[in-house]
Amino acid sequence: MDPFMELKSKVAAGLMVRSHSAQVRPGEVFVAMPGTSVDGARFVRDALDRGAGYVVGRPDMPWPKRARAEFVPHEDPRQALGELAAAYFDTKSKRLTIIGVTGTNGKTTVAFMLEHLLSSAGRKVGLLGTVSYRWPGFALDANMTTPDCWQTHELLSNMAGSGVDTVVMEVSSHALDQRRVAGLDFNAAVLTNVTQDHLDYHGTMNAYFRAKSRLFDDVPDEDKACVVNTDDPYGRRLAERMPGTIGFGLLLPNAGQGPWLSGSMRSSTARGLRLAMAFQDQRWELESPLIGRHNASNLLAAQAVGLALGLKPRRMKALAGFRGVPGRLERVENARGMDVFVDYAHTPDALENVLHEVRELDFRRLLVVFGCGGNRDRTKRPLMGEAVCRYADVAVLTSDNPRDEDPLAIMADVKPGLTTCAGVMEEPDRRKAIAMALNEMRRGDVCVIAGKGHETYQEVRGERRHFSDAEVVRELLK
Repeated sequence: MDPFMELKSKVAAGLMVRSHSAQVRPGEVFVAMPGTSVDGARFVRDALDRGAGYVVGRPDMPWPKRARAEFVPHEDPRQALGELAAAYFDTKSKRLTIIGVTGTNGKTTVAFMLEHLLSSAGRKVGLLGTVSYRWPGFALDANMTTPDCWQTHELLSNMAGSGVDTVVMEVSSHALDQRRVAGLDFNAAVLTNVTQDHLDYHGTMNAYFRAKSRLFDDVPDEDKACVVNTDDPYGRRLAERMPGTIGFGLLLPNAGQGPWLSGSMRSSTARGLRLAMAFQDQRWELESPLIGRHNASNLLAAQAVGLALGLKPRRMKALAGFRGVPGRLERVENARGMDVFVDYAHTPDALENVLHEVRELDFRRLLVVFGCGGNRDRTKRPLMGEAVCRYADVAVLTSDNPRDEDPLAIMADVKPGLTTCAGVMEEPDRRKAIAMALNEMRRGDVCVIAGKGHETYQEVRGERRHFSDAEVVRELLK
């Protein structure tokens, strides 16, 4: 028997697998994972010293002489970990319907919409995403958009044990590139859009797009339903080369050979949206309390997935009761009745979408508080400033999550994009910056505080400090 297949059978029988050498116990399996900055092969000696019985690594990995463990070669240790996790947790036998949602913007909102829509149709739904990992009777704050591979399989096993039949997962480009969803069979895959983000990791837009495309190209199963935003240029590219893709859009005709869900906005006000949909020979309408064209696109994405899974148009009415996601253009209720929203927009395109939609509504002036994250793609910083300047009457530049960078240096990178702003205020202390914006507001104005959304912390020099934009607003306006 192939050594790896033999190891899989032992793992299926209960042999524990580790990807962190410090966790290894005598007789267990250590997978030497290639990392983004550190190669797991460096920790093989530590795993052996701790009594590892098996080590999985690339065939060319140096193997210590006289090592007592068995070396099990695998061309892709990340993929190997996924296959071992699937064997340990018996993931494939759980009969879960797994839906993967990827894209630069809109993943969280579409995932929450699908949870709402499918639950209303009688399914028991689990959700793995940026805000939380949860299912009926359980919730855990998320520490990353897509969990690590082993944790993902463990969560899915726990979901199945609680009666969950459908799982909605946000799948990040990092997770796809790092094979964190290895060993999973997706029944449906969704692409919301692809715009500039994470170039510090991927390097180029084409590499970023290729990572996103893996959810459709590389990840089983081959018969999964593919749902793609054909208003997006990268979505059109994907639809054109994937027969049978269900496209959706508000603006452009279908790009692929498969069916197409078209939508048109009958109205868009501060009170919400009214949409008309057409799919093959079916027509229906939907009213939603959400605002903005970007949310109209998100509603189409959720409905397209519903159709792909066999839901009838009459079931889509359930989305009328969906009131949004924490931190996604979330209105902060306050005693003074001021129009203040917090939003997670932290890319040029996300800011563009959100601010364009708010600008179209009947507010007198738009104030925007924003910053850029440290240790991330520096090229997007002036583009963020430009996006704000296109719509804001007053731009308030501040810190986001500075991480290991100097907040003033980050702000300096943004400033070239602020040269055309009608008004600019600067304050590196985020709480003070929010206070400045609120003090500047007059009757009829609206303030959007962008970048952190649902987050309840700031990352500064390796430390997470409690900070919530919505809490600060409520405190300042109490």
